[in-house]
Amino acid sequence: MKIEVKNVSKNYKETKALDDVSFTLSEPKIYGLLGRNGAGKTTFMEILSGHILASEGEILIDGENPFDNQRLTESICLIKEGDNFKKDLKVKNVLRIYAYFYPTWDQKLADELIREYNLNLNAKVKTLSKGMASALGIIVGLASKAPITIFDEPYIGLDAAARKKFYDILLEEYEAEKRTIIFSTHLIDEVSLMFEEVLILQDGKLVLKEEAEVLRDNAYGVSGPVQDVEGFIKDKEVIQSKQFAGMMTAYVYGNIDQAKSAGLSAEGIPIQELMIYLTEKKGA
Repeated sequence: MKIEVKNVSKNYKETKALDDVSFTLSEPKIYGLLGRNGAGKTTFMEILSGHILASEGEILIDGENPFDNQRLTESICLIKEGDNFKKDLKVKNVLRIYAYFYPTWDQKLADELIREYNLNLNAKVKTLSKGMASALGIIVGLASKAPITIFDEPYIGLDAAARKKFYDILLEEYEAEKRTIIFSTHLIDEVSLMFEEVLILQDGKLVLKEEAEVLRDNAYGVSGPVQDVEGFIKDKEVIQSKQFAGMMTAYVYGNIDQAKSAGLSAEGIPIQELMIYLTEKKGA
């Protein structure tokens, strides 16, 4: 399903959560939606899911607005970090409701995940631990098989082993049947290798949209004597630079082989580090 984001802004009184954001997601991929707290990620996901309207601009999915559009909302599943389900419902009833709502629901997968996470079907949502509540959200998100599946910090309370199991199952399901998966997380190092494309928001603006492989190949840190590094970066796109005791390190977007050919020390920047550099106030 093609997602077109056209000059989208969202205002909350004096706060501008999104500020004239435009981009297109044209094919099924695993997208990493990154940014610091307050960057506008959750607001964007709620507009995309049809939960709220933009103040200006619009998001179109296959040419239609998802707000108050049941045909589209049956194709979108948003799992947030909490409060996804009514507290007084039993787990089995939550799953039954979502099975009715999503025409693509995979009951076999849901049953497998219930066993994997040892979820009590007769427990009420309000009695679940944070980890079990997250497991329920993960089950719904994966078993929905929604063509657009959105995970917004979905694993609060899960330990490292349970998170890894989630990542493994998500990749297995994605490889078996491609869909658009939008993944927002602060644990970037854990999941960055899954991302096929990365979007970074800062203060409501889109500061980067790039294929993850291109980022891995072209974002790097170069170090050496100040004079040598300054000479090397003068015609480069510099993300950030710093000096100490006659030495300089610069984070550059370009070809890492050029730095090595110039006799400078160079190494790739993990996506998490790149996000931090790009979203620092002074260099955004």
